[in-house]
Amino acid sequence: MGLLTFNTPAVIVTVISVVIGFVMVFIFAWTSDQKAIGVAKEHLKAHLLALRLFQDQIPVVMRSYGRIIVSTGRYLKLAFKPLLFVIIPLTLLAVYADRYLGSEPIARGQAFLVKARISNPDALNSAALQLPDGVTVTSPAVHIPATNEVAWRLMAEKDGKYDVKLQAGDQTVEKELVVATGMPRLSSVRLRDRLWERIFVSGEPALPSNSPIDSIEVQYPARDIAFAGYGWNWIWLFFVLSLAAGFLFKSIFGIEI
Repeated sequence: MGLLTFNTPAVIVTVISVVIGFVMVFIFAWTSDQKAIGVAKEHLKAHLLALRLFQDQIPVVMRSYGRIIVSTGRYLKLAFKPLLFVIIPLTLLAVYADRYLGSEPIARGQAFLVKARISNPDALNSAALQLPDGVTVTSPAVHIPATNEVAWRLMAEKDGKYDVKLQAGDQTVEKELVVATGMPRLSSVRLRDRLWERIFVSGEPALPSNSPIDSIEVQYPARDIAFAGYGWNWIWLFFVLSLAAGFLFKSIFGIEI
């Protein structure tokens, strides 16, 4: 694979990274005291230079270390407000994009696991799947009493969106299954309660609060994005490219960061 070989996910992550790098730099410039940041950085440079010039003079070195700590604190204080404006929308973007870029859908004929965690031991032992046409079980259920889990190995014969039903006790819940190619929206797990965890890892409604089922999960394969001859998790690729784009735009427009 050549260094300039791109696939569709790589192109999408690259475009998003460049746009976000540009937007981050200008949000930082708009919400920060550029003059004060510049002064704080100059003070840091001066104190670091003093360390090199007077490294054999212990009193000067100790004072310089103290001033470096103070100047660093001042810089972080100046940078904290604009970072808040950047971090919150970035987090929301990452959660949304991960639904499309974080995992690959199940392929036709590919074996995959469905796992459930069930709080009630009796319900765990009686848990059973109800499968739509085109989806079959390829091995018996495996029960793991130590973790209150049960798992099934399944296979799908054709592409589509399916509702896999899980019955445990007197409750029946559904879990979406996507068999496809490309980058459809995926939600690997459906959870009961746990609002904050659902926000970050689940794209489906909460399971009923009175259900014995804590979670039901389709184990989609992780997506590796080919870029520059390596396979990347999209978050790491986005982090590297957006930082590079941000520093490039910072230099072009003379913005202090």
